[in-house]
Amino acid sequence: MTVQPATLEPLAAPRGLAVSSRGARSPNAVAMIGYLVRKKPLGAFGAVLIVVFLAMALGAQWLAPYPYDVGVAANRLQWPSLAHPFGTDANGRDLLSRIIWGARISVTIGFGAVALSTLLAVAVGVASGYFGGWFDLLVQRLVDVWISFPALVLLVSLVAILGPGLWSTTLVLGVLLAPGTSRVVRSAVLAMRDLPYVESARCAGAGHARIVRYCVLPNVAAAIIVLSTTQLGAAILAESTLSFLGYGVPPPFPTWGSMLSGTGRTFMMQSPWLSIWPGLAISAAVFGFNMLGDALRDILDPRLRGR
Repeated sequence: MTVQPATLEPLAAPRGLAVSSRGARSPNAVAMIGYLVRKKPLGAFGAVLIVVFLAMALGAQWLAPYPYDVGVAANRLQWPSLAHPFGTDANGRDLLSRIIWGARISVTIGFGAVALSTLLAVAVGVASGYFGGWFDLLVQRLVDVWISFPALVLLVSLVAILGPGLWSTTLVLGVLLAPGTSRVVRSAVLAMRDLPYVESARCAGAGHARIVRYCVLPNVAAAIIVLSTTQLGAAILAESTLSFLGYGVPPPFPTWGSMLSGTGRTFMMQSPWLSIWPGLAISAAVFGFNMLGDALRDILDPRLRGR
């Protein structure tokens, strides 16, 4: 007798999702957006912030009113005005243009680091949880050693060794974010590896690769999506920290952290907008990703949909 994979049945979808001809719930983008706006307004607001930052990153060359690296000495430290809505810095450069171009750096590093960390975490977490035994014990002790190092010290040390830059920062952040996510993926795999439908697949002759692809990964996908969304905020904050300390993307490329540590800190009392706008950009980006991640967790987890 074949055991039906109960956990692979479609989860109870929020009201408003479309129903396919086979009777299973299929996501409808418009209905999902409506549900997000009605039930999770903070998550919807976070999604709007993310869309704004993505638009800034993709269209920086068209949205920025001035070049980010060209200033006019006569315009240095000007207060916000119609010509310069966010004011100018100590070199006469338009701060709004630098904020917009800084979004491209933050988004590139954030998405690149999270993509790398997700790939590493899924590979390590799934292999460790699925095979178990001595392999799981060995991998988890290595993860324990990696997590035990102070994150900021390790981050600065690795970037100093590799040299500051866009790709070195992305690589280091991706590697550092992976261990924590792998723990969550491993826990999810441990909870399902001995379920009846997995045993049924083994008895039917399915190999490890097929079981992982069709039985394990679909059931941990929701956790991976939520973790990736919240880690984007952490990656952007970490990149800003590196730039503030002088280990991020080097000049003349503008980053929000370097704006805070440079003229923003030097002229904070004289020209407060130099630190206010980069700080608000960092806060809004982290807030947006965190709120969207929380909303996706509530939507994708059937135990939390009623809240």
